[in-house]
Amino acid sequence: MSVLLEVEGLETAYGTSQVLFGLSFTVAQGEVATLLGRNGMGKTTAVRSVTGLTPARSGTVRFLGERVESLAPDRIARMGLALVPEGRQIFPNLTVKENLLAFAAQRNGSKTPWTLDGVLVMFPRLAERLRHMGNQLSGGEQQMLAIGRALMTNPHLLILDEATEGLAPLVREDIWHCLNKLRAQGQTILVIDKYVQRLITLANHHTIVERGRVVWQGDSAQLAADPPLWQRYIGV
Repeated sequence: MSVLLEVEGLETAYGTSQVLFGLSFTVAQGEVATLLGRNGMGKTTAVRSVTGLTPARSGTVRFLGERVESLAPDRIARMGLALVPEGRQIFPNLTVKENLLAFAAQRNGSKTPWTLDGVLVMFPRLAERLRHMGNQLSGGEQQMLAIGRALMTNPHLLILDEATEGLAPLVREDIWHCLNKLRAQGQTILVIDKYVQRLITLANHHTIVERGRVVWQGDSAQLAADPPLWQRYIGV
């Protein structure tokens, strides 16, 4: 299995406040990987550095074998990296259909690319609200739209930051079901979330971050066998 994303020795700061201290992890082609840890431990900053939104001070980020840590966010996105950000950040003054079509691209060369119809099959609730404006959607519908928008770019790597944060339980289940379907289709995914038991069944590989440092890495079987580890670093 080839490495799609390789992060090595990543150090990132906001002004004089350093957040990441030598962070290293990889995401292999076709796998689902996670970044785990309590709030404020550096997971979102890691994602922002990978996507070019917050430039790293040192370290390397390789995507598709190319160093990207000095590239602009739009250049990295065009290479096939799609982010579903914390807070969703959909366009409130565009309809559901316009939000989706605005991002349509073919970045991974798939013979069966994501289209508007495909996204609406994945998220039937969006089909019912196709002409609604972004600000007329519930939080769960906005999250579905944010994921659908990312899929419309046909990315090599899909990153979801707090994919189920603040969602009602039934909507959360819809999101987990979606992610399982994407995994079955071979989509490479990096997930940040707090529901460890769901992530154990979804993901192949996990990285736990504490105060900007990697404190544990392993597969789902190893994580499932060590609940005290969850208590120590994730607070479950």
